[in-house]
Amino acid sequence: MVKPIFTPFAHNSIKNIIFDLGGVILNIDYHLTINAFKALGLHSFDSLFTQANQIGLFDKLDKGLITPQEFRDEIRRITSSNITDSQIDKAWNAMLLDFPPSRLELLGRVKDGYRTFLLSNTNAIHIEDYNRILYNTFGVKNLSVFFEREYYSHLIHMRKPDAEAFELILNENKLKPEETLFIDDTLQHVEGARKVGIQAYHLDIPAGQSIDNLFT
Repeated sequence: MVKPIFTPFAHNSIKNIIFDLGGVILNIDYHLTINAFKALGLHSFDSLFTQANQIGLFDKLDKGLITPQEFRDEIRRITSSNITDSQIDKAWNAMLLDFPPSRLELLGRVKDGYRTFLLSNTNAIHIEDYNRILYNTFGVKNLSVFFEREYYSHLIHMRKPDAEAFELILNENKLKPEETLFIDDTLQHVEGARKVGIQAYHLDIPAGQSIDNLFT
């Protein structure tokens, strides 16, 4: 059975692992989306959206509080542009890159020894596109084969780092927080998990860390 090799988690207390998606499993680059919108003439888009911060419009999309069409219409309104739906979707999805095969293989091995879950801040536009990437590359329709359960923010109407998102997973699956490890590449999400008692690890992508190196 594969085990976490990093301290302080290299012990037998961990029984459950919650994975983030973007950056941890799926390679992403936020700058590609910012640059794609700038190429469409929206030169101030980086003031609206970054990995660490975003305006309420994106939170509403991620929580499923607005539809993709309402999102597109609002992008046009706040930027005073007439770009098309397809241009918006293409730019919005530009950040989504690829699923490294080694990570999917690792998820399969980790699932053999732990209860595994996915918690992702995402939206209906993104999930359709990365499921397409997954199917075109590996012939797998979605990520459900790798996890006991998946939690997508736009379906549960909650986002990280809010405590309610983590508590939902703990309560629905009868998990003890002290026996649960959460892995995410965004520090505020890691801090949110720790506030509810979950053991959490900040995956430092700029420093070259990958989940491939966290298990043995």
